[in-house]
Amino acid sequence: MPTVSEIAAFLNKEIPFSLKMEFDNVGLLCGFPEQEVTRTLVVLDITLEAIQEAEALGAELIVSHHPVIFTPMKRILYDTPEGKRLIRLLQSGISAICLHTNLDLVEGGVNTALTAALGGEEEEHLEIGSVCHLPEPMSMEAFLAQTGDALNAQDMRFYDAGRSVEWVAVCGGAGADIIYEAPRLGCDTVLTGEIKHHQWIDGAELGLNLIEGGHFATENIVTPVLAELLRREYPDMDTCLSRLQGSVSRGYAF
Repeated sequence: MPTVSEIAAFLNKEIPFSLKMEFDNVGLLCGFPEQEVTRTLVVLDITLEAIQEAEALGAELIVSHHPVIFTPMKRILYDTPEGKRLIRLLQSGISAICLHTNLDLVEGGVNTALTAALGGEEEEHLEIGSVCHLPEPMSMEAFLAQTGDALNAQDMRFYDAGRSVEWVAVCGGAGADIIYEAPRLGCDTVLTGEIKHHQWIDGAELGLNLIEGGHFATENIVTPVLAELLRREYPDMDTCLSRLQGSVSRGYAF
């Protein structure tokens, strides 16, 4: 069976850690490099609930999108949420490999998976985000319904600019800055996870349809991609997709 460090090296080859943005923290962030891995749990966030799921499964490794350690820590105490998570991981013998902005940036990552979930083609992979071209124009109402189903996101906020939807600028998570690139890219619509108040105003004045799909929903779409990547490389290792956080797969693979 592969070791934790061997799995980290494989993921570094497929989704280079060097692609991460300067502020980020990715890679093997916690655990036991030489531990053999018989079972891995793939999640978006390493919450206490996710750690409990890994414990129940007997997993030695969690692979996540969001880092279990994001900002520098001067102390690890059990009376803080972050400290409690890290101590619980170590006590349970579970390692954590986290793939954040490098998974956002790599072709085949978050935004490619998001484009595939929308039923479109990735016409252009951007530094942050992608341009999604739908097979045919859709009304905003129809696109919202289709997107809500695809992302399991039923409470999306939106602005309808009165345009049909065909060219969509997508960026999973907190990616609303793509609003300002969308007109240059020839897009009529922007879909991202979070949009701030002033960005709603700017996007509307740029004449764009705007959809806030939710940070979780627009990024969790990549967890099946990660799970499939690991299953292909390590068929004898049991790779489990978290049942607690939900997932949607549209068959996209690296």
